[in-house]
Amino acid sequence: MESVSFWGLALLASMLVGMGKGGLPVVGMMSVPVLSLVMSPVMAAGLLLPVYVVSDMFGLYAYRHAYNGRVLAIIVPGMVLGVALGWATAHLVSERAVTALVGMIGVVFALNALLRRTPEGPPLKARVAPGIVWGCIAGFTSFVSHTGGPPYQVYTLPLKMTKTVFAGTSTIAFAIINIVKLVPYYALGQLNPANLKVALVLMPSAALAVFAGVRLVRWLPERLFFQVITWALLGLSLKLIRDGLAG
Repeated sequence: MESVSFWGLALLASMLVGMGKGGLPVVGMMSVPVLSLVMSPVMAAGLLLPVYVVSDMFGLYAYRHAYNGRVLAIIVPGMVLGVALGWATAHLVSERAVTALVGMIGVVFALNALLRRTPEGPPLKARVAPGIVWGCIAGFTSFVSHTGGPPYQVYTLPLKMTKTVFAGTSTIAFAIINIVKLVPYYALGQLNPANLKVALVLMPSAALAVFAGVRLVRWLPERLFFQVITWALLGLSLKLIRDGLAG
């Protein structure tokens, strides 16, 4: 982990994490796929978890008054269950399978973002059973590669929360889950001294990127920006699927 390419991609990944917490979740999803270009997705996820936790602190402060308590009460227990499932099955999943899974998650999310239409009709009520199911899936994919956003959005988008409440609820939910993930990641050896040293170097860039994400949300044409990022995520994800299948 000393090459120029590693440090370049690691800094980029940390900034993507921060920008995701600043209001650009699609950007944050690219962090593990980007870092997976120079290391295994398992190692990339472990290295970036402390960066996520630190970035969460800034997001929690920004959205401390904007959240949906009912949604959190429903979906967080399901997400914790998904993390436990990911931990229980970690030894059964090969590195190749994880690489391909990270790629497939990215492809599904990218295609969904490119093809979906805004849900029509009145806001749906936050129901318990679907929330637990989608929360469990979000927790599992978040454990594997910090990509819990797609299943989380499947459940929460039809609720049609305001932009601020949606962002705040998402930030709080994933901040809780990222703290929960510290335990299994430590038990699996992903929070080793070498990873923590690199994460410590990356934390300032991630923290600054949170504010950059907030500014980009305000300045850039939203539709064009997300289209570019989504196509980039699709390309990276297809490469990871190829690498995972090829071994």
